[in-house]
Amino acid sequence: MKCTSWTISRLSLVATLITATAPLARADVIMDWNAKADAIAAEKQILPAPHSRALTMMHVAMFEAVNAIDHRYAPYKLTLSAERSTSREAAAAVAAHDVLLSIYPDIKPDLDSTLTNSLAPIAEGESKTAGIALGKDAAVQIIQLRANDGSNAPESYRPLTTAGVYVPTAVPLFQTTGATTPWVMTSGSQFRPGPPPALDSEVWTKDVNEIREVGGRGSPTRTPEQTTIGRFWFFVGARTYNPIVKQAAMAKGMDLVDCARLYALTSMTGNDAIVAVFEAKYHYNFWRPITAIRNADLTSNAATPRDPSWLPLGDTPMHPEYPCAHCITSAAISTVLQSVVGDFGEFSLTSPTAPGVTRKWSRLQDYSDEVANARIYAGFHYRFSTEVGKDMGRKIGALVVATQLRGAEAKAEPSR
Repeated sequence: MKCTSWTISRLSLVATLITATAPLARADVIMDWNAKADAIAAEKQILPAPHSRALTMMHVAMFEAVNAIDHRYAPYKLTLSAERSTSREAAAAVAAHDVLLSIYPDIKPDLDSTLTNSLAPIAEGESKTAGIALGKDAAVQIIQLRANDGSNAPESYRPLTTAGVYVPTAVPLFQTTGATTPWVMTSGSQFRPGPPPALDSEVWTKDVNEIREVGGRGSPTRTPEQTTIGRFWFFVGARTYNPIVKQAAMAKGMDLVDCARLYALTSMTGNDAIVAVFEAKYHYNFWRPITAIRNADLTSNAATPRDPSWLPLGDTPMHPEYPCAHCITSAAISTVLQSVVGDFGEFSLTSPTAPGVTRKWSRLQDYSDEVANARIYAGFHYRFSTEVGKDMGRKIGALVVATQLRGAEAKAEPSR
């Protein structure tokens, strides 16, 4: 049960025979359902925070189900157990289906069809029946676990104004996200950084001037490649890192259980990174470059001149600036992958916001650094914000790897 389909080698009769007789000569069930969840998010235009929540619920349920069969790793929260003969594929597929159905009941026929396709290659019998039951149990318990996680709290951001004075009426996004229950962190504020630099500081002066120059829509100093990178990373959320997780799993030839674990770890990490960064963003409520540069005269800092018509390369995201959300997520995911897999050779990504462009890296650090630089080129984030975001991400990734889904020898250890 490889994460990747067997490759038919013209030079190897043995490989050909293995391919012909393998019980699952198809894409791994973990990856199938990850791709399905991402496709749903793309079609429905689900925002990053709710998509991350759905993915994490799905992948943790899948992991708990398949890990209950051979207990290779310590579980997340559940105490499931099953016979070794139980079908891991059936358990994983049903767990994924039932979690997604609880979140997207309006597409039940589509999800049911996807489940039918997942189960079709599995031989009928007690193994399959037991796997279906196990998957249902895992899904039910994860759904119950997250039923009161605060994700449905009503948004209550109060625009700053005085009576009778107009302010822009678009409501910021993710104002309540920082108060939702993390998967691993003790609270959304666990890794809250110190405040952004003072508006008369050397760091502020340097970084706001940098982004005014390189991040402006008509910047003469930003190179064509930097412009491409900036636009490429207008693409945000879990759909930017799931393909990288897949490439890592495939490069290492992970079996189904290890693959399920990797996706559960990265999903929990990504979700906690989102919680942490939005907790910090709304705690500090720091102004974006477009606001700061157009109002630079308010700071009384003669070294940061006002530009009354300055625009960033792209449309500024609708939430406070500090810290950088894209930076925390990419650094957190990179930290998990580096710890679990290590650098695994060249990997790549395409983006719907830069058609025809493929970005490639050979080191996870280079990927994370590019994401951070892209937010400067885009005119969205100051450099100090990107560095703080990466530092938060590394801490969250390290916490998840150190405490979650560890090897079987860690099951008896007290949780940290």
